[in-house]
Amino acid sequence: MQPFLGLSTANHTAFLFPGQGSQHVGMAAELHQHYPAARAALEEADDVLGFALSRLMFEGPEDELTDTINAQPALMAASVAAMRALEAELGNLSARGGQTVYVAGHSMGEYTALVAAGSISYADGLRLVRERGRLMKLAGEQAPGLMAAILGLEEAQVAEICAQASGEGAIAQVANDNCPGQIVISGNRRGMEAAMAALTAAGARKVVPLAVSIAAHSPLMQPAAEALRAAIDATTILPPQAPIIGNTTAQELTTVDAIRNELTAQLTGSVQWTASIQHMADVGVTTFVELGAGEVLTGLVKRIARSARRVTVRDVEGVRTYAEMLRFGIATS
Repeated sequence: MQPFLGLSTANHTAFLFPGQGSQHVGMAAELHQHYPAARAALEEADDVLGFALSRLMFEGPEDELTDTINAQPALMAASVAAMRALEAELGNLSARGGQTVYVAGHSMGEYTALVAAGSISYADGLRLVRERGRLMKLAGEQAPGLMAAILGLEEAQVAEICAQASGEGAIAQVANDNCPGQIVISGNRRGMEAAMAALTAAGARKVVPLAVSIAAHSPLMQPAAEALRAAIDATTILPPQAPIIGNTTAQELTTVDAIRNELTAQLTGSVQWTASIQHMADVGVTTFVELGAGEVLTGLVKRIARSARRVTVRDVEGVRTYAEMLRFGIATS
């Protein structure tokens, strides 16, 4: 399993991979048109999964693309297409030794980060996230839940209020600590309604219910986590060739066992994105590059590591701009 070539071309850099919510009709279509390597990545996804995922990405319909069972492999395919396009654009730009480059992915994007780090093959990654999406959808049908974005309160206060709202069959917990002042909570209706009311009373600037019925990153996903573990254990996983920061710990995953445990734990655990970005900034990362659909993650970085350089690579312009930054050393200074 070869790691992403770009991992060795820039110093003080972290590559970030988006998770569910960044998908949109038309994703990766321009890369497919302009870069044969990106086209091959998308065709490989079609072949591995046995249906025209790329056509769904390009043409929709949106509700079918947004279905978690499709959105997750689509997001991975879009990110890998961006990686392959960047590799093609870099051409003979040689790797520079002695440099540490980090990778991280938000929720499902953690699987793409592992592909980029050479820990999981692209084909296996696609199969895993397809199965992850299927199991999450099934768990959501069996135990529907709610999610909501909480704006204007810090994670510790939100976590405390969720804990107070939980118990006796009520479930609410922090699902994503996305950035200071932006927390997502998740749980069942009883727990979430109590938590949202208490958070509003505590002074949250906004409490915004999300248009989902799957309570991701909550105990309601435990059946999915248990079933997914079997698929994870059956998949070949190698030690990562670049440091990868785990969602639930915000620390480096250095062993295969740690990776397997992380991929299982993150279905029911909280995504510590603020701490993950801060950890990378603390160890010297100065440039964060988001590869794939959307620009959600670089927007969060702006709130966490304000002085860091932020780059999005999701279309031809993004690929060429970042390649030029590397050629002229702008992204390594």
